[in-house]
Amino acid sequence: MAKGKYEQWLTEEGLLQLEAWARNGLTDEQIAANIGCACSTLYDWKGKYSEISEALKRGKDIVDIQVENALLKRALGYTYIETTQERVDDYDPHTGLKTGSHMEVTKTVTKEVQPDTTAQIFWLKNRKPDTWRDKRDVGIEGTLNTNNPFADLSTEDLKKLINHD
Repeated sequence: MAKGKYEQWLTEEGLLQLEAWARNGLTDEQIAANIGCACSTLYDWKGKYSEISEALKRGKDIVDIQVENALLKRALGYTYIETTQERVDDYDPHTGLKTGSHMEVTKTVTKEVQPDTTAQIFWLKNRKPDTWRDKRDVGIEGTLNTNNPFADLSTEDLKKLINHD
C-alpha cells in the first residue's frame, strides 16, 4: 500500500490496518509515521474522514478495555492453575528399545495471587476521586476577626510610636 495518500487508508484494508496499529498500542504519532505523513495530517484526516477516526477509536477501545480488565483482576486478586510437565521416554514393551517420548503432567497446583493494594488505590482514585483523591478542595466562608490595637492609628501616628520606642 502506497504511503501518504488518504484515499488508500479509506479502503477496507487500510482501515483494518489503522485499527490494528491502534489496537497494538501505537500512538497517533507512530501511526502517522507508518502511514508516511505528518501527525498534523493524520489529525486533519481524522477530522475530515469519520471512517479513519472510527477505525482508530475502535482499535484503542479494545486495548483500553483489556487494560481495565487486567487492572481490576490485579486489584481484586485471582487464582490460577499451574501444571508441571516432564518429558517421559516411551519404550517398546517387546524389545525394550526407546521409541520416542511424550510430555506427561506430573503436578497440578492451584495458586492464588493476592489483591494488589497499589492497583486498588489507583482504581479508587480514578473511579471515585471525590472520595479517594489525596488533594482535597476545601472552601472557607465567613470573616476573619482580628484584634488589632493599631487599626485606628494613622501612618503618622504609627511612625511616632516607632521612633519613641
